[in-house]
This record gives sequence, C-alpha cells and structure tokens, in this order.
Amino acid sequence: MRDYYHRRGRRGGARGFQDRQRERGRGRPLKEIVIEALPEIKELVPKPLKSKEKIMLTIAEYEAMRLVDFEGLNQDEAGQLMSVSRGTSWRLFKSGRIKLLRTLLEGKRVVIEKPAVVDDR
Repeated sequence: MRDYYHRRGRRGGARGFQDRQRERGRGRPLKEIVIEALPEIKELVPKPLKSKEKIMLTIAEYEAMRLVDFEGLNQDEAGQLMSVSRGTSWRLFKSGRIKLLRTLLEGKRVVIEKPAVVDDR
C-alpha cells in the first residue's frame, strides 16, 4: 500500500515517513505521493447497477485526474505537485480514467480507496 501525505493542517499521531520505510522489508521503497485534496465522496454508484463487483480507484489516481481534468494542469505540472515523475502521473491518470469508463460502460460501482497512511505536513 502506498504512503500519502496531505498538505493541509497537522493531525496528531502521524509517524514520520522514514519510520514507515523501515517496516516495508525487501525491495525498492515506494515514494510517497503528495495529495492536496482528500475526496469528500467515497463511492460512485451508477444507475442501473449491472454488477455487484467493485472497482477500486486509488487516492493517487483520483488526485492525478483532479489535477489534470479539474484543475487544467498538464501531466508534468501534476507530477511535480504530487512529487512523482511525469510518467508516473500519466500512468495514474490513465488507469483512473479507464476505471471510470469501466463504471460507465459496465455498470459497476467505484470505491475510492482510503489511504493506509496519511501524514499531514
């Protein structure tokens, strides 16, 4: 699961990113992704609902689509705000759009993933 941090006010009890990295184990550590706006909506349900299957939209995919589609930024600017590369922001944006299209075409619900760790900075 990815680590995210939210740029707004500090909430109590958040541990530092370095402490979480030690718990991961083997392999290359994942970079944290900056999320500027946590979604207020947790789930989208189409009518009619054709399938009970859920499509999980990650918070990073949500943020990439919000920055590119809603805020009007390009992928490079979105990647800089999220602290990831342009290619990573493009992949997040593309996979998020595909998931939303599957919702429209296949009538499945979309659930926006809750971040495992949110570190307010």
